[in-house]
Amino acid sequence: MSASEEAAEETVEAGGVPVSEVCEENQGQDRLPRAYTLWLVGILVSLMGNTVLYFALGWAASEYGGSFAALALSAITLPRVLLLLVGGAVSDRISARRVLITGDATMLVFSLVIVTLAYSIGTPPLLLIATGIVVGVVDAFYLPASGSMPRRLVAKAQLPRALSLRQVGGQVINMGGGPLAGVLVGLAGFAGAAFVNAVTFVFTLVVLIAVRPQHDVPLTPKADSLLREALSGVKIAFSHPVLRPGLWLTGAAAGFLLPVLSLLLPMLAREEEWSAGAAGLVLGAQGVGMVAVTLVVVKRGPLGRPGLMAANALSLAGVGVLALGLSPSATVAVAAGLVIGIGNGTFSAHIAPLVLASSPDSHLSRIQAVLVLVQSLALLLMNNVLGALVDLLGATVIVVACAVMLVGVGLTGLTSGPLRNDRTGLWRR
Repeated sequence: MSASEEAAEETVEAGGVPVSEVCEENQGQDRLPRAYTLWLVGILVSLMGNTVLYFALGWAASEYGGSFAALALSAITLPRVLLLLVGGAVSDRISARRVLITGDATMLVFSLVIVTLAYSIGTPPLLLIATGIVVGVVDAFYLPASGSMPRRLVAKAQLPRALSLRQVGGQVINMGGGPLAGVLVGLAGFAGAAFVNAVTFVFTLVVLIAVRPQHDVPLTPKADSLLREALSGVKIAFSHPVLRPGLWLTGAAAGFLLPVLSLLLPMLAREEEWSAGAAGLVLGAQGVGMVAVTLVVVKRGPLGRPGLMAANALSLAGVGVLALGLSPSATVAVAAGLVIGIGNGTFSAHIAPLVLASSPDSHLSRIQAVLVLVQSLALLLMNNVLGALVDLLGATVIVVACAVMLVGVGLTGLTSGPLRNDRTGLWRR
């Protein structure tokens, strides 16, 4: 057999792709690049510092009453929402890595200023509001850049495993960050928490300086105004055949799934006369289910076509929410929490890499900005709407309504051919 015939046979056997290329691609999925794991460690350390600072800010603000505490936390959310699209455009124009380095350096300096002021004058309301505003503004630029970095550090086929590993790390930080923050604030107050936050930014800054992007992504030419570039991200996101349904699914999850655990579960527990401990077990079961699925994805990659899995997982989470709302006892509610966690974990582990892999190279950070904006607006709106409806109709009715919406949106997502058939992260046979 001639060399050309051998090459042709290899191509046919691999479905049009040379076997050697498939083998190299599959082997490359076995281990994530060292640059990504180093960056991930830095990001998780920074997340721990943020968790401590957010807790300290809320705790200090609570001294002035509930209304002021809500205002202080809104000082973070409002500038973040208003500037997210601009932050994404800036990241695409000057590079995500530079934005991250600038953001960490800014927060390092600001954290040290907070330490000095808090030790000198305590925590007056103006200092707390100013802290919230600065954090919110930096987040608006930092989050889109951070969200786009995995695409710059790993191959598209590795995104499901890479993002699942990041999700597991975030879950661990969230579980351990709250107790650690409580201890630190109790021992050293707001100034101590700000100092710990500054230390984490030093570490993250060193990591970001050391890490270099592994995959070239072209920068956006400065042809249009920054606002026009920001809005182009919205236009592309909602006109793309995969991104559009993916974003709708993400918005539905943020609006009808996340409030079930944070807002509706405590109200349902009180309505059903479950103890606070039982409600905590439901949350814990949800976390176990979510982490278990995510670890499986970290180990072996996506469980199937990502869009198909995400849509089905949202429906599965809806079934779990329905079981929670109709639970005759706290024991059944804990089992329902496990189902919710499996559905939520499967959804998150597949939709995030799908959105990132489907984003045009020129709009990576801007699409991430749209993604965060969709989640933030949906959560902000539905928390208020669902809270008001609970007062009128009761928690059980609203939980069941959320379940119906989740199942309906998941089934609707299956009608999208591009979403359903996308094969991001799957090995080519």
